[in-house]
Amino acid sequence: MFDLSPLYRSTIGFDRLAQLLSDMAGSEAPNWPPYNIERLGENEYRLTMAVAGFGPEDLHIEVKDNVLVVSGRRPEKFAEGELLHQGIAARSFERRFQLADFVEVDRAELSNGLLHIWLKRELPEEMKPKTIPIRVPSATGKEAPKTIEAKAEKTEDVKKPAAKGAQEESKAA
Repeated sequence: MFDLSPLYRSTIGFDRLAQLLSDMAGSEAPNWPPYNIERLGENEYRLTMAVAGFGPEDLHIEVKDNVLVVSGRRPEKFAEGELLHQGIAARSFERRFQLADFVEVDRAELSNGLLHIWLKRELPEEMKPKTIPIRVPSATGKEAPKTIEAKAEKTEDVKKPAAKGAQEESKAA
């Protein structure tokens, strides 16, 4: 068992993480079927499970309370004849994966005996980082005026007709 007291001293709101670590330390994880977890991008992942012999109708994928459950159910008798040796596993399975907050299953695909499950983390707008401006009050106690900068738009050189008085002065000269 882990001593998580240092975690509690320096963090706030990580009770769920501590519970998850505690649960994982005390449970024996199944080792079949084998799987890979790949990071495809900053917020994209792919879980690949070797499920040879299972068809799409035998597999079930479910997400509930941030837990991804992948299960496979095989019929009692899947071989047509009498088995003299059984080296290919024909057992049902259930694998559970704890998902981080805001991680959702994007899609799943079964190809060549491999079940691929794409996952994506999408933070809601209110959870994304934002910059907070810092105000500096002026010496009078009022907020300093804001400076607005803008670039002048490029205009074409258009010759405007001169005013009547200006035309008469140029003729007189």
